[in-house]
Amino acid sequence: MKNGIYSLLKAKFLIDDDAIKNWRFIVFLIVLGIIMIANTQRYEQKVFRIAALTSEVKELRSEFVDRRSQLMKLRMESTVSAKMMDRAIYPSTVPPVKIKVKKEEEKSFFKRIWQ
Repeated sequence: MKNGIYSLLKAKFLIDDDAIKNWRFIVFLIVLGIIMIANTQRYEQKVFRIAALTSEVKELRSEFVDRRSQLMKLRMESTVSAKMMDRAIYPSTVPPVKIKVKKEEEKSFFKRIWQ
């Protein structure tokens, strides 16, 4: 047991005759570790990007709601009439009347010929 631990600490498994197998496995583990670290890094970057975009969407949504409420206030008849009073344009006291236009029926080719 003592001899096994001592040889492990001296790394004799790396310089023995069949050490090439061990080196291949060590290189494989190192490459696998690098790939895992790179994958974790990319995952975290995507998580941070998603969090940033989510906060931006919330910000834009609140700005949209705010602008829509401002537009509703500006479109109200009382607001429009108050702004027009500065220009001496007053609301009408007579209600509007709907104008109906009667479309003349087009005569067919034969009816125009016989008239």
